Amino acid sequence: MSTALPRPEHPNPQWMRSTWQNLNGSWEFEIDPGASALDRRRYASNEPLSNRILVPFCPESALSGIGQTDFMDAVLYRRRFTISKEALCGLVYLHFGAADYQTHVFVNGAPAGTHTGGYDSFCFEISALLHAGENTLFVAVLDDTRCGKQPSGKQSEKYASHGCYYTRTTGIWQTVWLEMTPRAHILYARYEPDVSNGALTVRGAVCGAGTLTIEASYEGRPMGRQSLRCTGGAFQTTLSLLEKHLWAVGQGNLYDLTLSFGQDRVQSYFGLRTVRMDGMRFMLNDQPVFQRLVLDQGFYPDGVYTAPTDAALKNDIALSLAMGFNGARLHQKVFEPRFLYHCDKMGYLVWGEHGNWGFDHHSPQATERYLNQWSRIVARDFNHPAIIGWCPFNETWGYAQNQSGNTLLSTIYQYTKAVDPTRPVIDASSNYHEITDIYDVHDYDQNPESFKAHYDQLFLSHTLYDQVNLRPDCALRQTYAGQPVFISEYGGIRWDAQGGSTGWGYGQAPGTPQEFLARYRDLTLAILNNPQIMGFCYTQLYDVEQEINGLYTYARQPKFDPAVIRKINTQPAAIEQPDAQE
Repeated sequence: MSTALPRPEHPNPQWMRSTWQNLNGSWEFEIDPGASALDRRRYASNEPLSNRILVPFCPESALSGIGQTDFMDAVLYRRRFTISKEALCGLVYLHFGAADYQTHVFVNGAPAGTHTGGYDSFCFEISALLHAGENTLFVAVLDDTRCGKQPSGKQSEKYASHGCYYTRTTGIWQTVWLEMTPRAHILYARYEPDVSNGALTVRGAVCGAGTLTIEASYEGRPMGRQSLRCTGGAFQTTLSLLEKHLWAVGQGNLYDLTLSFGQDRVQSYFGLRTVRMDGMRFMLNDQPVFQRLVLDQGFYPDGVYTAPTDAALKNDIALSLAMGFNGARLHQKVFEPRFLYHCDKMGYLVWGEHGNWGFDHHSPQATERYLNQWSRIVARDFNHPAIIGWCPFNETWGYAQNQSGNTLLSTIYQYTKAVDPTRPVIDASSNYHEITDIYDVHDYDQNPESFKAHYDQLFLSHTLYDQVNLRPDCALRQTYAGQPVFISEYGGIRWDAQGGSTGWGYGQAPGTPQEFLARYRDLTLAILNNPQIMGFCYTQLYDVEQEINGLYTYARQPKFDPAVIRKINTQPAAIEQPDAQE
């Protein structure tokens, strides 16, 4: 096992203190087949665990050093770390980027906290459990992908991967770190940019009393400063900015932000931009922008859910941009803050989504469980300018077919709009729409002529082809009411770069590369040339395991000349033209 520290970079560039300690690396590890370790009080024992794992990689991955791909209902971790006497004069927070699914944390044999949720970040304040010198951290994670009580995204519910379901992720899969703060410190901050007035409103909360100072800069030049007295709890202030630098497609133009409160100092950033809908068009900074998106599943051959390096995160965006896409649907997974940071820097449009598949939407506790986790996801990622919309569900087959009203979907939609009125929200991608700002559809028709005919109806008769309603068991489950239209999944053209045909994909594979490119071109232009469609999302950026409908292989090698794909994708979209709404 490598002795180099994996993923050494700060896991959250939008909220950085210099006083932090990365806990990634080699940990003791053990599979707990009976999920009985908590009952057996293994956290209080000094008995070593039977194996070692490289955190933050999940035990299913090759990079973890374990490579166990069978179901694991529970896994155990232990490591020791050193804390100084000086650090204990303040507070110490133990952070987990993410762990799937229910995490129980113990410090020096005492319970530090429990977290439920496989995708959102969490932390515990552990100062009272620590002593100067060596301390012991014990973590038990329970994970039952097949129980129906936890969102699991594209993780396979069968022993093996199949179709569009892939290798599971159990336990810790993002960076673990310590953060040391003064006792009086900033708890959080939310950024609300105001493009019209060249300003930024900051809302947040502090622990303790003192003066909070917020300073903005751009490329090292001061842009604004505001100080206010805080006596604990919530605060709000507005900074007027000396210059306007708009966050735009391909141009991050980020402002640096420093928040100081007594001895506490946080480095952050923000982007100045607005998003809204105008008729059928998506507007970025009051300019129509056609969303040329690609589906990104966030899987890696050697790390599963976890990118092997920070460079690999950035590279996936670069691969997409090279083919002329300007963003992505981050599909059935909540991506780590470090990836969103690169999206922010590179001016890359993304939709924030949850991994709702595997979750029993019929459960009487469904709204409670889902809302609890979704609320933390929205709160964590609200400040990222790259996120231009929210989509809490994808294809809720089964749930709405048996319900008189999609109350789970409408509840989550209403919550999301209440806490974030600045972004459009799609209640459930493709189906079933109960209340939505954008009416998106999935259409994997491989015949460009019939595919084009489906959506020509939009400008010829103002009706939307919706294949969901063509199914007898789904008739009238959702009704198009004139919302903006987004073809949020299409294509998925099967192509095996190795020359075989055993992989999974949509429809009949083309016979030659030329036939592939012709089909891709004609499907894509049918959308680009439609004056009533605001965007597309092609399935998908790269192959994932047995699924071979990527434009790149799973190893991120191009199947086709990226310049050819780019030329197709970057052709002008009809809806971006000045007369598109007339």
